[in-house]
Amino acid sequence: MSIADEVTAQIKDAMKAKDERRLAALRSMRTAFLNEMKKDGATSVPDEVAEGLLRKLEKQRKESIEAFSGAGREEMAEAERAELAVIQSFLPQLADEPTTRAWVEAAIAETGAASPRDMGKVMGALMKAHKAEIDGNLAREIVQSLLK
Repeated sequence: MSIADEVTAQIKDAMKAKDERRLAALRSMRTAFLNEMKKDGATSVPDEVAEGLLRKLEKQRKESIEAFSGAGREEMAEAERAELAVIQSFLPQLADEPTTRAWVEAAIAETGAASPRDMGKVMGALMKAHKAEIDGNLAREIVQSLLK
């Protein structure tokens, strides 16, 4: 079953269980999928595209949590955390720090990067090879520390 189909099935389950927070997260995910399908008239969303959309929603939720927490709106931040947990349940785990470091070192060797100016080459090679598996922020930090 594709990610989009799984989200649709879980919407029904959340409605039956009257789980409002889970339902809100699932609906926002479904909306993102529908908007993507409308762009090119598709009837479904491939899992690779769905993962990209979910990563975008994940990033939005993290930014909202930070903003709400900074403004002292803990009840809103908690609602965003609940939605973030639902979104993350559909995403594959990202590589841990040692694995990411190994990939970064391999990308540096592959591209011949020697200075911080070469960061774009390294990040491009990393994202091309491991886009769905790597945390871009962690990779950027490692690249910066290795290319001093």
